[in-house]
Amino acid sequence: MLLSQLSAAASPLTQEQVQKLQGLVAELNPIQQAWVSGYLAASANSAALAGNVGMPATAVEAAPLTILYGSQTGNAKAVASQLKAQAESRGLSVKLINMADYKTSALKKEKFLAIAVSTYGEGEPPEDAEALHAFLASKKAPKLEGVKVAVIGLGDTSYEFFCQTAKDFEQRLTNLGADVVYQRAELDVDYEELATQWIAGALDVFEPELKSQQDGASNVVNIPTSVATATSQYTKQNPFAAELSVVQKITGRDSTKDVRHVEISLDGSDIRYLPGDSLGVYFLNDEALVDEVLELLAIADDTKVTVAGESIAVRDALIEKLELTQSYPGFVEKYAQATNNAQLQALVEDKAALREYIEARQIFDVIKQNPAAIDAQSLVDCCRKLQARLYSIASSQTEVEDEVHLTVGLVEFDAFGEKHFGGCSGYLANRAQEGAKVKVFSEHNDNFRLPANDETPVIMVGPGTGIAPFRAFLQERDAREAAGDNWLFFGNPNFTQDFLYQVEIQGYVKSGLLNKVDLAFSRDQAEKIYVQDRLREQGQEVFAWLEKGAHFYVCGDATRMAKDVHQALIDIIKAHGGKDDEQAEQYLKELRSQNRYQKDVY
Repeated sequence: MLLSQLSAAASPLTQEQVQKLQGLVAELNPIQQAWVSGYLAASANSAALAGNVGMPATAVEAAPLTILYGSQTGNAKAVASQLKAQAESRGLSVKLINMADYKTSALKKEKFLAIAVSTYGEGEPPEDAEALHAFLASKKAPKLEGVKVAVIGLGDTSYEFFCQTAKDFEQRLTNLGADVVYQRAELDVDYEELATQWIAGALDVFEPELKSQQDGASNVVNIPTSVATATSQYTKQNPFAAELSVVQKITGRDSTKDVRHVEISLDGSDIRYLPGDSLGVYFLNDEALVDEVLELLAIADDTKVTVAGESIAVRDALIEKLELTQSYPGFVEKYAQATNNAQLQALVEDKAALREYIEARQIFDVIKQNPAAIDAQSLVDCCRKLQARLYSIASSQTEVEDEVHLTVGLVEFDAFGEKHFGGCSGYLANRAQEGAKVKVFSEHNDNFRLPANDETPVIMVGPGTGIAPFRAFLQERDAREAAGDNWLFFGNPNFTQDFLYQVEIQGYVKSGLLNKVDLAFSRDQAEKIYVQDRLREQGQEVFAWLEKGAHFYVCGDATRMAKDVHQALIDIIKAHGGKDDEQAEQYLKELRSQNRYQKDVY
């Protein structure tokens, strides 16, 4: 759309000039585009000042609304992009910037600032927000008196520190003197409608002053700072009905884990993905459990209910539309009120007890353990919309073309005398038949990418199902005949039962694509050995690789593994780089700022 606007009849450029400009803009990344925009704007202002003696020398360019986003799975980025589009539709000047790319020196120049940020783990900022989050709490952060700020946070009420990062950003900005001009939003996983409302409200507040100072500023030539790229028609809101081709168990019979290799056909779609991206998968809830709940509550399965404006049978709604596995406080609160259950109502008042309660239970359990007289619509209204599960893609489209591969660990546990399964993993492993249609969409992750230079060495740390994106990396490097060295660290409990993709990895070693492989099978000896232990054993060479420009990647569990690997890196840098704790942390911060230390953790 932006490029088509450049070639409109009203353009002062010739058709040849438009084509040249389109070609140049298409070759530039967003930061380069922004620089060119600023350069041309400055040149235009200089020319205007030189040619208009009567113009005041103090004419200045209007300050834009700067939108910063920090996103773990892409949701905060999507909200930020929606905010940008709505602002531009009102004729407002906007800059959209990933926090990872934002230069902190620009903070003192800001006048209007919108923050869209997610929270994950134990109230932690997403990877691309870490540096700015820390900077705002440091002594180096500038005073921000007069800066107008609005913050929108995305999170999941299943977790204790819901939207903590958004709270942190707002607090740290206000501590520096910024003025919060619109109430902070704290949105759960079903965020789309409320995000749209917040965007409209925030822009209503920003718009008068933005337009006032824009009207009073010197005229500026505006060149688009982003180029519309080809995107799929299939999205989170409009997923593609793909065919499930393969579901194959790849752990041994005696393994303590059940891991499935899943292949899905994208034939007939325009879905494109890159190594490092994720696939969103919608699933169906267990029909047998849905029927059990309906019978227990004496609700006829064909009773009509309304979900998101659609009239649908309650049984179909519970199977296809609503979250019934992943517990969260909001359901217990609504169900307690709808059923007038005194015990649940008391539990809602004690947040710590409520967390402990939902930790052990799926929503199915809450209903089954607290049956009551409740009508179908009230039950549906207690539930939130079913959310797609995101899986790191385990294939390179360069190699598998119209397919996408996943590495799915089956979530299963015993509770209350019954076997329980995760929503999506249970569906894929136990109930979905090969040939079934599964609704999917791709989720891009620009914060987990192979280096552009094929000669750059890479170190990949991916225990368990964390191997998934590195299988994609290796397929891609192989297809591109990349000359850079590759080093893989993989771990799991047992060599004979849990060596995922063993034949493929051995093949890459034999072909020379994989230069080094270090394995950590924790239960194969008396002393448990993990990937972080293997890293320390190879510390001197790991540091040598980093010093010669290697990119370092981690995928897998965020709560323990990723933190243990981070600490191992600190120890390695101290031992082999002659640095203290602070210097070692700074070394890793510099790697992150250069996109050479990237994490895909969950």
